[in-house]
Amino acid sequence: MLNNTGTVLYVGKARNLKKRVASYFTQSTQNPKTRALVAQIAKIEVTVTHTENEALILENTLIKSHQPRYNILFRDDKSYPYIYLSDHPFPRLTLHRRGNNNQKGRYFGPYPDSRAVHKTLHLLQTLFMIRQCEESVFRHRSRPCLQYQIKRCTAPCVGFIDEASYQEDVQHAVLFLQGKNQAVMTTLVEKMNAAKEKLEYEKAAKFRDQIRAIRKIQEHQYVSIDKGNIDIIAAVTQCVQLLTIRDGRQMGSRAFFPQHPQTPQNLLLAFLP
Repeated sequence: MLNNTGTVLYVGKARNLKKRVASYFTQSTQNPKTRALVAQIAKIEVTVTHTENEALILENTLIKSHQPRYNILFRDDKSYPYIYLSDHPFPRLTLHRRGNNNQKGRYFGPYPDSRAVHKTLHLLQTLFMIRQCEESVFRHRSRPCLQYQIKRCTAPCVGFIDEASYQEDVQHAVLFLQGKNQAVMTTLVEKMNAAKEKLEYEKAAKFRDQIRAIRKIQEHQYVSIDKGNIDIIAAVTQCVQLLTIRDGRQMGSRAFFPQHPQTPQNLLLAFLP
């Protein structure tokens, strides 16, 4: 919901859009806050998502980005969990809520709930074997833990992998979290072929298994884009709609209305730089 200057007043989601919007204009259910909001609404923009989880994440992203005056639920960065990559020579991946503190490192998300984070962490452990143990545990290990035995960690705590090799796995995990699966696939195929040429068949088999796992994941994706950054533009006689995707994440959409009706072709020519 936007005012007459284009400032975002409120962001929300709904399964039944007609019912949800109508509820704001029903006098019997309005509280003072709702009446103040409705008095300023000049325009309502709508983005349709494929799943309810996508709607949750998009709602959170837009609220954090625009800080609407009439949204209070998600403004403190504590609503949804993130995946946190620590700032360490052998970094760990773990669930983190950014509102708790400002630890150095990188954050990926938000995710709709902690189950989604744990599912992704489990997948990353299986694919790239990045450690998830606490720093205190990492510093005091004298022998590999169970995670190494079940092939979900490369045991950097006891020196079973050097820093350069571990950082390669970390970079693959980062690219995967950014939605750049094709870049990961390309790198792994090159490494697999190089290992085969050197007759390092065990190493080549490891890369082959990673490639197969990523391909299986891609088969279940609703949308797959190689570059991750796309602006999708659609035009009709009286409207141009812009849908923005960054790093594989839908960031929202916006509608533009020309003062004078034109053909879709002319609208696109005028709209595009």
